Amino acid sequence: MEQRSPRIRLVVVAIVAVLWMGAVLARLSYLQLFRYTEYLGRAQRQQQRIVEISPKRGVLYDRNLRELAMSISVDSLFAVPSEIADPQMVGRLLSGVLDTAGEEIETKMKGSRSFVWLARKLPPDQVQRIEAMNLRGIYFQKESRRFYPKRELAAHVLGYVDVDEKGLAGLEYAFDKQVRPKPGKLLILADARRRWYDRSEQAADAGASVVLTLDEKIQYIAEKELAAAVEKTHAQAGSVVVQDPNTGELLAVANWPTFNPNLPGDFPAEAHMNRAIAATYEPGSTFKIVAVAAALEEGITRPDEVIDCQMGAIYIAGHRIRDHKPFGLLTVSQVIAKSSDVGAIKLGLRLGAPKFYDYIRAFGFGQSTGIELPGETRGLLKRAASWTPASVGAISMGQEVGVTSVQLVSAFSAIANGGVLYHPRIVREMRRGTQAIAAVGAAPARVISPTTAATLRRMFEGVVLEGTGNRARLDGYSAAGKTGTAQKIDPNTGTYSATQFIASFAGFAPVNTPAITVLVTLDSPVGGYHGGDVAAPIFKRVAEQVLSYLDVPHDVAISPAQQMAALRGKPQPRPDVSDFDPVQVETAGAPSALPVFPPEPAAQPSWNAAPTVALAEGEGVPVPRLAGMTVRSVTEQCLRLGLNPVLIGTGVAIEQNPEPGANVRPGSRITVRFARSPALRAVAVGGN
Repeated sequence: MEQRSPRIRLVVVAIVAVLWMGAVLARLSYLQLFRYTEYLGRAQRQQQRIVEISPKRGVLYDRNLRELAMSISVDSLFAVPSEIADPQMVGRLLSGVLDTAGEEIETKMKGSRSFVWLARKLPPDQVQRIEAMNLRGIYFQKESRRFYPKRELAAHVLGYVDVDEKGLAGLEYAFDKQVRPKPGKLLILADARRRWYDRSEQAADAGASVVLTLDEKIQYIAEKELAAAVEKTHAQAGSVVVQDPNTGELLAVANWPTFNPNLPGDFPAEAHMNRAIAATYEPGSTFKIVAVAAALEEGITRPDEVIDCQMGAIYIAGHRIRDHKPFGLLTVSQVIAKSSDVGAIKLGLRLGAPKFYDYIRAFGFGQSTGIELPGETRGLLKRAASWTPASVGAISMGQEVGVTSVQLVSAFSAIANGGVLYHPRIVREMRRGTQAIAAVGAAPARVISPTTAATLRRMFEGVVLEGTGNRARLDGYSAAGKTGTAQKIDPNTGTYSATQFIASFAGFAPVNTPAITVLVTLDSPVGGYHGGDVAAPIFKRVAEQVLSYLDVPHDVAISPAQQMAALRGKPQPRPDVSDFDPVQVETAGAPSALPVFPPEPAAQPSWNAAPTVALAEGEGVPVPRLAGMTVRSVTEQCLRLGLNPVLIGTGVAIEQNPEPGANVRPGSRITVRFARSPALRAVAVGGN
């Protein structure tokens, strides 16, 4: 037994050792095979920290590949608190450079031992000052920062990003998924005591670039002229939109107030609003484009049809609506040129609510345009079934309907290009590396026939040549357009304000081969508020500069007088006309039928206006002798010969320009002065 005892003890020890090793191997196998993923994750959470690095967003270009938004490499500041012996001293030193309280920096460093951001995307001067301190535990990491080299230029279109390069507004937000790639990663390795000992970096990929339809120089022209107009008129806000009518591409979208996208937080929220797509307003007389276009397309009127404007007053559903001036007999062309609300209302009544509504929708109002920018509103358009008996009249003159600038400029472009509505576009193509992907927009739709569009172009040219838009007349180019002046709704009373207006002008040039369409709107200008007075001159300055920049050939000769006036900076003389007077509504005791008003003197262009150029003998239309005729007889005689009568006064004709017998072009103006005096009538009759 004594000899077996050592052997037995060895066997027991061996068995115990085998059992112990088996248990250890079983435990290790269990941990490695069944709990490996769990413990690996726990170890990584304890030993590693992954920090996202701002990715490099794609570039935003203008149509000529000029950079409007880019990402640049900058330094961000972080600390490894486990390496900092005196956090209080470090916080005090950095506070003077970072303009942050030392206690706040110290608190950040106490929140972690391995890694903590102290400041993101610092300017170079601050980086240099911190590097000069040579502080232990303070490091820099390269990140991408969005930079807008042109500052405020096209700020509302471009938008801006946050500190992590996420798009917050404009195209930066709309195309964030395409422009912003996956962020880079910074891997921080720490030991068991959370002391940082190594790091590795995974760079981010570059995002896709976007080529816009905007032209940097045209955008600058629009913003410069808008800013000058706001400063002069003290308007609360405004916008200028320039569009290529033949493609729908927007060449400029300018808004005021504006902001610097490099420092968006330094500007109030209202400055961030893209008014061209988000601000809905009643357009006023510019909306007459729809009623006239629809009436011509449906064949229920013609440009030379004479409409009785009833000396500037009409009753609709018990409401008396007054014109801005007491017009009598006007042709449809003159209704547009002189911006008669009564004339437009009569055309709208002929159409009827259902047909009128269909044309409004066809021109793109009351619905989104599909532009690539976020925040677009559809405007305001009630269904025809919800219209009141007075709605047709109100909408005909641009009330009771809300539009946006991009909707209205696109509608005018449809007239300019021959009747096709192109949806406005702001993105031309996207680029990934060397591959370009063209943007695909909504298909264009024909709204009116080319013949109707050509007729409208001539009618709107009359607005500029001899109507309310005379101050939009261009030097060297023909132009067409329409003025608008609309009352704003007073938020306190819910009724139309007597002091707040939206002044606008929409037009295109040249008339026969339009290259651009321009819309100008000014919100609540102080002093002059008519569209023809404050918005039309902006159109003139923008259009002349843009057409010259685009090398569009002149189609109108520049007279020596215009050249001298341009050199001297003197404005050209113009008739004292406007397109608007606050609408007065009278409901008490209003008759059900349209009343006949006594004739009143109608305001007309000055008799000294430039006469129509005469042609050689045997050419054109001979001017008839009109002396002694009544207003109606003169109108009928001129229209029968294809001439455009400009009537001054009432009674019988006593004087005319050009003189009888002169040969003029069809459509030329014949200015005729009338008088009621019996003596003058006797002289006129005797002379005949």
